[in-house]
Amino acid sequence: MTATADTGQQPPDTATTFVHQRRGRWIDRWEPDNERFWKSGADRTAKKNLLFSVFAENLGFSVWVLWASVVTGMGAAGFTFLDGLGKGDPTAVSNALLLTSIPTLVGSTLRIPYTFAIPRFGGRAFTMFSAAMLLVPTVGLIFFVNQPGTPMWVFVVLAALSGFGGGNFSSSMANISFFFPDGKKGAALGINAAGGNLGVAQTQLLVPLLITLGTHLTAKDAAGYRFGITLAVLVWIPFILAAAFGALRYMDSLSTAKSDGRSYRPALTNHHTWVMAFLYIGTFGSFIGFSFAFPTLIKANFPDLANIGWITTLGNLAFLGALVGSFSRPFGGWLSDRMGGGAKITIAVFGGMAVAVALIMAALEMKSFPLYLLAFLVLFVLAGIGNGSTYRMIPSIFSAQAKKYASEHGLEPAEGAASAKRQAGAAIGVIGAVGAFGGFVLQQALRLSNTNFGTMAPAFWAYAAAFLVMAGVTWWFYRRASFAVGRVPSLAYANV
Repeated sequence: MTATADTGQQPPDTATTFVHQRRGRWIDRWEPDNERFWKSGADRTAKKNLLFSVFAENLGFSVWVLWASVVTGMGAAGFTFLDGLGKGDPTAVSNALLLTSIPTLVGSTLRIPYTFAIPRFGGRAFTMFSAAMLLVPTVGLIFFVNQPGTPMWVFVVLAALSGFGGGNFSSSMANISFFFPDGKKGAALGINAAGGNLGVAQTQLLVPLLITLGTHLTAKDAAGYRFGITLAVLVWIPFILAAAFGALRYMDSLSTAKSDGRSYRPALTNHHTWVMAFLYIGTFGSFIGFSFAFPTLIKANFPDLANIGWITTLGNLAFLGALVGSFSRPFGGWLSDRMGGGAKITIAVFGGMAVAVALIMAALEMKSFPLYLLAFLVLFVLAGIGNGSTYRMIPSIFSAQAKKYASEHGLEPAEGAASAKRQAGAAIGVIGAVGAFGGFVLQQALRLSNTNFGTMAPAFWAYAAAFLVMAGVTWWFYRRASFAVGRVPSLAYANV
């Protein structure tokens, strides 16, 4: 059935036009690259779906990262396994990092099946489902945080369930990619990704404020902190319900949104997919891993900040990291275009991230919170830029590889370009999942370093070394000069 407006009237020329849909339904014909089709109403329908997609994905990130802020108040709420967090107790710090890393693990794992869900169930139904699933960890946390005797394993399960919010990114990005023409897809996906990432910053800002408000409304004791945590979680539930209803009522599903299963095998067997997944661990893995860990790191390393009321109320300013990292992501793609390729920017990013880690270590040695915060903000900005530059590299790599293959085998350039787009789309899902898993690895490295050595310094220095290795890998595969490529053959491409 060709889509019609709510009035029930057919478009004047159903072969080339489309009438904007105000309410959600299945759309059987969708041709965004047809300019007349796009301008006759398809653009408004696509933007409508983007709006509700961003809303639902933003809440997914908010619930995903909820534990990063909640754990900092649970010790004061009477849960003894986190009681020593503000004093830098190794056991409490390790427990906190476990609770913040479990959502990262589950969220990264779910990104792969969530990518395939859109062609199977449709964007409208799955966005509604993925939004509604956020009620499970939030309602569960509200119930059990008000039971002072709740054991830690229950909270581990609830933290794992909040990982559903991390999977929303892949389904949301996959869904929106089908709605927009090639010339507008990059901007739409950038808005979608940035809107989701901002959920991390808003949660880390609002949750400490609401916990503090709860203690002011009751008392600054264990019961008061439990009420504050309840308030900080309860505030998301109306928005979750609104997102699920909005998706059901107003979003659309595309009958033509089918994945090309044949593209996944060549993408998975292409070693560039795994090279880029490794690099994305360093950029997105660092962004999401440090976003989850940052509130805990500040509280453990600078416990005296609790004496400065306004800093405590603002969550020790931890929200600033995710905020600057989210806003710098689109800048990475723009800068890559201006500088003639993402690889050049990615190399500089990894080098800068290694320097930022060295500054973090210097700040800890000097016990300087201003330097510590500044160094971490630099790290977050660079990670955000790196997210944009690495994503910019992926289609360029597959495009260059397809052009080379078409030239060597006498194929039409258009055929090679179409194949490149399909393989790049398949590879992005895998790369995104592996990159998010890097956030779990990062937090576990911090946790194990703290447990075994009583300090996180070994983990941080390992990160610095890894960033330098990633810079070298980027140069080796994508920026080597012609003389080096001639001596050690590779699939390096100019301007990637």
